[in-house]
Parts: sequence; C-alpha cells; structure tokens
Amino acid sequence: MTDTRALPKIGPNDMLRFVLELFAFISLGIWGFLAWPLPWPGVLVGLAAPAFAILVWALFRSPKAVFRLDPFGKAFIEIAIFGAAAIAWWDLGFPIITVIFAVVATVSGVISGRTELR
Repeated sequence: MTDTRALPKIGPNDMLRFVLELFAFISLGIWGFLAWPLPWPGVLVGLAAPAFAILVWALFRSPKAVFRLDPFGKAFIEIAIFGAAAIAWWDLGFPIITVIFAVVATVSGVISGRTELR
C-alpha cells in the first residue's frame, strides 16, 4: 500500500500553469530570434531572454524556489514573465495570441492565487 500523503496534489490548473510557463519561455525565445536582426543580436536575445526568464522563475516562483516570496511577490514575478511573453507576441504582430494568452494566464493566476491565499 502506498502512502498518498507524500505525493503532491496536482490539479488541472497546475497542469495548465505548467503549459503556460513553457509557452511563455518559448514565446520569449521566438520573439528574440524574430524581432532582432540575425545573426547578432537575434541569436543572443533569442537565447538570453528565455534563459533569464527561466532563471528568475526558478529563483523566485517555482515550487522549490531558492528565495521564498509571499504570494504577492510570486504574483509580481508571474505577471512580469507572462506579461513579457504577451508583449512579445504583440510586438511580433499577433494580437489574437496576445489576448488569448493574457486572458488564460490571468484567469489561471487568479485561481492559483486564491487557492494559495486560503
């Protein structure tokens, strides 16, 4: 018999948030490569933008973050990264992707934040 208390509870919103994180990081990479002239600075920005976002997420927002923040600090980091990804799509000329991503990320963030504040 397995002990279910040791397993973290992962719900549908947690899975959606993981997909949103990946989409944000990939979006920043796409923006870096397409919005800047190649080979330089396009390659540099295309690699550095998602790397920086992943580093900030790992340090402050991930479940095993190095620096623990209160829910409002976590929300600030999340808004900054997801907002940057939405602005990147807007800058690339895809307003529909921008709006869909922003709405889904906002709703998911509100649900997650309300759960975390309980």
